[in-house]
Amino acid sequence: MSSPRIVFAVFPEFQILDLTGPHEVFTHAGRLTGGVVIETVAATPGPLPSSGGLAVSPTLTIDEFDRRAEHRAHGGAHAPVDTLVAVGGAGVQQACEDHRFVDWFARTARHARRTASVCTGAFLLGAAGLLDGRRAVTHWSRCTDLADQYPLATVDPDPIFVRDGELWTSAGITASMDLALAMTEADHGPEVSRAIARQLVMFVQRPGGQAQFSAQLAAQRPERAPLREVLDWISDHPDGDLGVPALAARAAMSERNFTRVFRAETGRTPAAYVESVRIEAARRLLESTTATLDAVAHSCGFGTVETLHRSFRRTLRVTPGEYRRHFSHW
Repeated sequence: MSSPRIVFAVFPEFQILDLTGPHEVFTHAGRLTGGVVIETVAATPGPLPSSGGLAVSPTLTIDEFDRRAEHRAHGGAHAPVDTLVAVGGAGVQQACEDHRFVDWFARTARHARRTASVCTGAFLLGAAGLLDGRRAVTHWSRCTDLADQYPLATVDPDPIFVRDGELWTSAGITASMDLALAMTEADHGPEVSRAIARQLVMFVQRPGGQAQFSAQLAAQRPERAPLREVLDWISDHPDGDLGVPALAARAAMSERNFTRVFRAETGRTPAAYVESVRIEAARRLLESTTATLDAVAHSCGFGTVETLHRSFRRTLRVTPGEYRRHFSHW
């Protein structure tokens, strides 16, 4: 039985980590499971400059790839493509305008077991006609552009990666490693993917439903030091008294002034921000522990399971139990 063949589609001005991040995960997976063949394919021979200046020499051009595919069709030894991955980067728009490259990608995807994109590589999937009727994600800064350019796709700006059947898309850059780990887990089980995460010194394998931003990153960072300290306090004490009176007192402001300044400097009301922090804390516990829903609700400041349910349904459109079943590490 031949080793799985993973092909990365690259182009000038690609993002180097979009390639090297998942490449490293798949390389480690091959070492643990008996081998993998990884190739990079470009429209023209290298060296191919990345957006950061580091150049890569592709394994094959698309013409060489097609000749190999024709050879295999006539009884040659080259394995079919298992996983086809489109990387992203500053040059993706120009790549999408290269009709030969897009046609090659679309043809190759039809015969691959699985097709994926990293970051803005989703635009290449769209140009190849692969996003119609599918759910997808890309880098947070380009989600609106992707939805506008490919209106038949359902673009979800929140997750770090999305799987829709055998089409996978990921958010920006470092999410590529989470995507590759999830693919490895789907193929070889959680023990292999966790072993790779440990080897690569990744803090944790993040589930796809995890947001691209933490609550603190999603909010504007306040200019005033007292408000920054309040945000840190909220994150460290989700189970504490986080009502406006208590937070205003901590910032040494009147309640009215605190509410006005908080919204002006963070772009959110205190209540909305507190709820987002508590939901984020609850998601972490649901993903990484076996704590009961009652314990999760209390430790994250919701008080009751009913309140936890209402917040999850309103903001995530799933119940805490459904979220755990989809994204738990256990």
